[in-house]
This record gives sequence, C-alpha cells and structure tokens, in this order.
Amino acid sequence: MARSATGQDARASGGDDGEGQSRSIAAVERAMDVLLLFGRSSRPDLGVTEIATELGLTKAAVHRILTALRSRDLITLDPVSRRYALGHAAIALGRAYLARNDLRAMAAPELRRLSQLTGETATLSIRRGDTRMYVDQAVPSQELRMEVSLGIPYPLHAGSSSKAFLAFVGDDEVAGYLARHPLEPLTGKTITDEAALRKELASIRRRGYATSLGERQEGAASIAAPVFDRDGHVLATISVSGPITRFKPRLTEHAPLLLEAAGRVSGQLGYDPDR
Repeated sequence: MARSATGQDARASGGDDGEGQSRSIAAVERAMDVLLLFGRSSRPDLGVTEIATELGLTKAAVHRILTALRSRDLITLDPVSRRYALGHAAIALGRAYLARNDLRAMAAPELRRLSQLTGETATLSIRRGDTRMYVDQAVPSQELRMEVSLGIPYPLHAGSSSKAFLAFVGDDEVAGYLARHPLEPLTGKTITDEAALRKELASIRRRGYATSLGERQEGAASIAAPVFDRDGHVLATISVSGPITRFKPRLTEHAPLLLEAAGRVSGQLGYDPDR
C-alpha cells in the first residue's frame, strides 16, 4: 500500500511538475521576446504600452517581465520618462558576441580593398538610436584625401552613410524620426525639406546606395550602401568618400564596387537577398 501511495504521489507530482515547467518555459519565452524587441527596435527606449502592443501582451504581463529583467540588470528604467532601455548586462552580452563576430573585423578587408581600388577613403558606420557614427576607415596614400573622426554621432538625414540607414527602414520609422528631429542643416547642401528627403530616400532604395555632395561636410563627396543582417535589418553602412572635385565625376563608376563590398559583408552576416 505504501508503495502504491508513493507511486500515486510521484505521478501526481510529475504531472504538476510538467505543467509548472510548461508555464516556466512560456514565461521565459515571453521575457526573451521582450528583450529581443529592444534589440530590434531603432528607438533607444520603449514604453510599456509600445511593448504590449508590439508583442500582443497585457500591460500587467509586460510590467512583470520588465521587473524580472531589471532585477538582472538586463533592462533599465528612466525614473523621469518611465521608459525602458537595455541595461549594462544586456550590453555586456552584445560585447561578448561582437568579440566573436566583430563587424569591424569582417568589414576591414573590404574597406582596404575599396580604398585600394578607388584611391579614396572607405568607412564603416553603425547606428545608435537616431544617430550614426563612423567606427572604422581605410585611407589611401594620396596626399589630398578625406579622413573621418570615429565615434562622433551624426544625424540620419545628412550625408550618404546616414541616408543609407534611413532609406532602408519602414515608413513609420522615417515618420518617427522626422517627428522627433527637425532637419537642421549641417552645410548649405543638407536636405532640410521633408518632402525632398522622402523623395531622396525612395531613390536610394531603388538604386541600392546613397550619394552626398557636400551634405555633411563641405567639399566632400561620398557614396554609401547598407550592410544587412540575416533578418534584413540594416546593421551598418559602408561608404567611399573623397574631395568633391576629384570624386564627384567617379561616383557612378565606383558604385558597383561599393555594392559588391557591402553585399559580401552582408553575406558573412547570414543575409540572403533572395530569401
């Protein structure tokens, strides 16, 4: 009898454990969905309502998940805006991944090749919220050449590298950027009219690369193409730039080389344009 009772208890316990494990797995999956949403979003922070709407969760569920993530420093809360952003623990995970799959290491041979083939400066840019910045460059041996400052944030509406980011996101994201940021001029050539910028972005999407003639820096000309990750999101941009008097006549000549280089880096990241 004792063995029978023990067996019944074990079976009952096993059933409870199975249901509990299913609930625990579902909770973990929802938490991962929330965390991954921050990684996909172009916004630096998100609100509870945005997260709940995007993932089809209740606000109460989102609050519980965010509280759990905050307890592990994966998410941080701004006490003033009441909006959430990735915490330092999540950033540490990203750094660990990049240490193994360094985008700069992937792109460096392409930058060097581009610089050698074109005789101009080749750069790599990444996006940070509503800005983008140069993270690497390869410069030619010519005495008259362009060189960029790494790590300086620039707006997304000025210059080829910036416009190459903005051109390949959704219309709602473009609208959000325009709502948050007036189109301030960096030079007399910067596009400051919303309709003109939207038209320019459509042209960039059609040809696959962006151009700039003095929009971010006077006297400079450049072309830039997007680098896509495996999900088709723009992870970075690669550009070629030079003095406008020398480089402007050769913009279209260098475009195929640029597109091939960006395509090879995208391929290393798992991007398949036919998928």
